[in-house]
Amino acid sequence: MKRRLVISVALLALATAAGCSGYRPAPPAFHAALTKPYVLDSGDRVRITVFEQASLSNVYSVDQAGYIAFPLVGAIAARGQPASAIERQIAGKLRDGYLRDPDVSVEIDRYRPVFVMGEVGAAGQYSYVPGMTAQKAVAAAGGFTARANQGGVDITRDINGKVMTGRVLTSDPVLPGDTIYVRERLF
Repeated sequence: MKRRLVISVALLALATAAGCSGYRPAPPAFHAALTKPYVLDSGDRVRITVFEQASLSNVYSVDQAGYIAFPLVGAIAARGQPASAIERQIAGKLRDGYLRDPDVSVEIDRYRPVFVMGEVGAAGQYSYVPGMTAQKAVAAAGGFTARANQGGVDITRDINGKVMTGRVLTSDPVLPGDTIYVRERLF
């Protein structure tokens, strides 16, 4: 009876400690963001092609303010916009006095990086590749340390201008701009 009481108290203490660890399951918006069209933000680089206009076709970066500096038409608002919206903006501005019927194509040349922190071999900024999971991001950062909790990671993600953090499995996908944090295990 006394042993059962000691085990019960130990389990209660462990449950309390786990509850205080700041565990937050991923909100539903985390998984919904994976199925939405990719939107541009600072750090992205896009390849813009204006057909039959070689002097305008080039690779452009989205600056810190969220704009693309495009020849002839100036700043194009890119933050929060999918590539198709950028195509329409540029074509519309070129149509207003520069080209008769511009045909514009925008594709992602380089995604903004992901950041991996915590109990990993080499915390830092890493290039995002489509299809990247939390485990692949950790592998790029030198793998888990001996003290790492390998059961899940915390991801901080900007969703519609709101920063959210949630715990996910290492097999879950990550998005460009995510911050992945690997926690230390308790035992």
